[in-house]
Amino acid sequence: MRLYVNIDHVATVRQARGTDEPDPVRAAVLAELGGADGITVHLREDRRHIQDRDVRLLMETARTVVNLELAAASDVLALAEEWRPHQATLVPERREEVTTEGGLTFTGEGVREGLTEAVRRLKDAGIRTSLFIDPDAESVRASLELGADAIELHTGEYANARGAERHEQLGRLRRAAALGRSLGLAVHAGHGLTYENVTPLAAVEEIEELNIGHSIVSRAMFTGIERAVRDMAEIIRRARR
Repeated sequence: MRLYVNIDHVATVRQARGTDEPDPVRAAVLAELGGADGITVHLREDRRHIQDRDVRLLMETARTVVNLELAAASDVLALAEEWRPHQATLVPERREEVTTEGGLTFTGEGVREGLTEAVRRLKDAGIRTSLFIDPDAESVRASLELGADAIELHTGEYANARGAERHEQLGRLRRAAALGRSLGLAVHAGHGLTYENVTPLAAVEEIEELNIGHSIVSRAMFTGIERAVRDMAEIIRRARR
């Protein structure tokens, strides 16, 4: 299993003061030293945290790979075609949300057509393409129909659940992961994962990549980001064993 570290929240702290620190690109270097297999950034339409400059520098300096999250209907799509990251993950995006609140929807006027066009453009640029979806069979099959290479299962409901409900949400994720793998899709997962809840999900054989950001950045305030990434990577390795 691969661990991709999302550095958006390093940029959130920087933008709170409108200064040049902390630098998310420096955080990416340290995350890689701590064992990250890739770096994830979400370049939002409103540029609330990650900036164009950050992605450009990451493309030049990352020793691993860059996973660029973006909305299908934004100016970032053209930038992705120019920058050509290893992977692009299409995500839903709303101005009023604090963070991504759920997976992509595939209904509504022009929605499916817009996603199809975005996937086509990314693949024509040679970019591996993933769709961030809720863990249900309809979304998995829709992702295949749109031509995606991979799916990223939204783990927010699992992360927020407790007791029997968490077990139920874990079952949803397992079933969606199994279906995705059976259809030939690569299966990723992320959102709300922490050092406390990641182990059961990391043990799901069909999931090959986890995207984790906020929990790692939070721990890094006390331990440093290299140690925080190393700790998370070790938990994931133990789960796979």
